[in-house]
Parts: sequence; C-alpha cells; structure tokens
Amino acid sequence: MTIALEHHTPQTFVDLYAADPADSAWPPAAAWQDVDHLLPPPNPAERLSVLIDPRDQHRLALHAALTAAGIPPLPEDRDAIDQLSVLPSSINTTLQRWLLHTA
Repeated sequence: MTIALEHHTPQTFVDLYAADPADSAWPPAAAWQDVDHLLPPPNPAERLSVLIDPRDQHRLALHAALTAAGIPPLPEDRDAIDQLSVLPSSINTTLQRWLLHTA
C-alpha cells in the first residue's frame, strides 16, 4: 500500500498521526453516570475473626510509621524491621512515637 502525499509548497507539513478531534472525542456521559458512588461503611458483624500475631502487628505499624514520617522502608530494611518487631510493645510504641514527631 502506498500513500501519495502532494506537497504544493516546501513549507507544507503533514502529520500522519494527527486525528480529527471530532472523531476521537468521547461521547458525553449520561446524567446518572456523572455522580460518584461511595462504598457503604463496613459492617462490623461481617469482619473476619482472625487474630494477627503481635510481631506482625508491630511490623505493620513500623512500616506505616516510617512511611508516614517520609521514610519509606526499602527491601533491604526488612531484616532491621523484623528485628525491631520482636521487641516488646512498649518499645515498638516508643519507636512509633519518635517517628511521628519527625514528620
């Protein structure tokens, strides 16, 4: 297939990727589609009764505190966070408080 382009003047520019805006325009949304639908609040009766190990709770809390403080944990930080997660809850709470005050 050959496309023959005629150039009447040396300044003519042909954009092969240009599209007609009328062809590529999205159709207008229906009036009922223009409203955001929020999710219903969670039902406490439907929650799963799964207990999380305190060590995992500490690890998740440290990840959240570090990220909130602007220090997102890197993959190589995992060993350090795992070691800190083994410490008692009072020490974990203190670490989180320190991180909270750095943000």
